[in-house]
Amino acid sequence: MASTRVPPIRRKLTSQVRRIFIAGLIIVVPVVITYMVLQLVFNVIDGVLQPPLEAALNRRVPGLGIVGIVLLVFLVGLVGINLQGQHLIHQVQKELSRLPIVGTVYSASEHLVESFSGSSATGFKRVVSIEYPRKGMWTIGFLTGVMRDESDKQMALIYIPTAPTPNSGWVAVVPVEDTYDTDFSVQDALKLVLSGGILAPARFTRKALTL
Repeated sequence: MASTRVPPIRRKLTSQVRRIFIAGLIIVVPVVITYMVLQLVFNVIDGVLQPPLEAALNRRVPGLGIVGIVLLVFLVGLVGINLQGQHLIHQVQKELSRLPIVGTVYSASEHLVESFSGSSATGFKRVVSIEYPRKGMWTIGFLTGVMRDESDKQMALIYIPTAPTPNSGWVAVVPVEDTYDTDFSVQDALKLVLSGGILAPARFTRKALTL
């Protein structure tokens, strides 16, 4: 009877292909979803505003959907800084957070945006640096918290942003003694990441992390 055992090389190749494919999905799916949502909003706004303006001006106005999206975001922000508006938005956010799956994604996205803006008590308050990916090379990140491992050793939780899209970063768990405070502000660090290093200060300093 012939053996049906999968050769190790084939098994390793299959595992590698699966891992690469999953990594690709993780990168592509959020981009596709974002594009689809923006396209939907664009089409809805363009479909509402275009007919009356086209009838009034006797010509189609290109880019009206984009202008509409910008105005919509501005108006929502305007409502958000009003006390009554804040109450209304809070209620909508509360209802969204209760929805299965949608609530989880929305809540995580909300906290991430608040962290970048510095408007949240749990936001990014300190910019730190770790020696990565090898000795002599340094990476900046945002300290998000501290935890202890199985040996009661303090470990720093650091969000590492990626350039030029800091919202697609990753989380590193690093020993506190290997983590260094910097004199970067959150805004300076975001400028550095978003510009791919172009908008960098002339110098920065590091010192041992103190909690």
